[in-house]
Amino acid sequence: MAQCHLIVDSCCDLPARLVQREGVTLMKFPYMMDGGTFEDDLFESSSAEDFYNAMRKGAEPSTAQVTLQTLTETFAAAAQEGTPCVYLAFSSGLSATYDAACVVRDQVLAEYPDFEFYLVDTRLASVAEGLLVYGALVQHEQGMTAAELAAWAEEARCFVNEEFMVDDLEALRRGGRIPASVAVAGAALDVKPLLLIGEDGKLALTGVARGRKKGIKQLVEYYKKNVDPAGPTHTAIIGHADCPKDAGRLREALLKEDPNLLILECSIGPVIGSHVGPEMLAVVFWGHDKRDNLSVADRIARKVKGER
Repeated sequence: MAQCHLIVDSCCDLPARLVQREGVTLMKFPYMMDGGTFEDDLFESSSAEDFYNAMRKGAEPSTAQVTLQTLTETFAAAAQEGTPCVYLAFSSGLSATYDAACVVRDQVLAEYPDFEFYLVDTRLASVAEGLLVYGALVQHEQGMTAAELAAWAEEARCFVNEEFMVDDLEALRRGGRIPASVAVAGAALDVKPLLLIGEDGKLALTGVARGRKKGIKQLVEYYKKNVDPAGPTHTAIIGHADCPKDAGRLREALLKEDPNLLILECSIGPVIGSHVGPEMLAVVFWGHDKRDNLSVADRIARKVKGER
């Protein structure tokens, strides 16, 4: 039985039905398109097909962090309800929302000093954040306390492995997520870029593929290389930006590697989609500890700071 309140945000890109449950609040990121401002409600009020077709026709949606008003209203409502609470936040490496949430949390706690409230920077985005949220929902229903769930998420985020392929880097460049020079190089080479989210929560280019078929093959190879075969559960998420046929090909290839793999297929939502564009394809799973990939310099820095 749940012992705490869980707040998640729409950048997790999970199906709405998974987060619509008692004791869970969905905080919706805004996005702007064609002169209007909308809420990312996990495609409850619109369709992925319509959104990405608009981008294919030239629409250039933009995004913003969650407003201070939304953060304040959400946190204050949780404090007034009184149940210990955890917020699993979109990566601080890609948005200022986590930093803003820390400020609002302190303001709310000043008014409600007895409220037990934890903020976790997932350092993840999209369906990678979604896998962590999916696992947290299970722990939430199994009765973890707020303190336990926050500690679980802080550790579990390091074991979420993901790689995704984009059709081109223009949308990421336009949103300031990658340098312009990287986008220009990718376009000149006519390749499909492959990226992941580093342990610091920022995007990193891992390679390129000559065509989508080879890209799908490389996503499967990434899974084979990094999955934890001794893990307690074989669960993967396939995320796609309105390319269901490629998602089906990726599913088929993953099941050939592991017929017992439980695969959840998700549409990339409009906030993340604004930055990756149509045809993005991702695989996410529980795998190796990302901290093992830190450079020697980063390891020394962490030791100096007393971090693991």
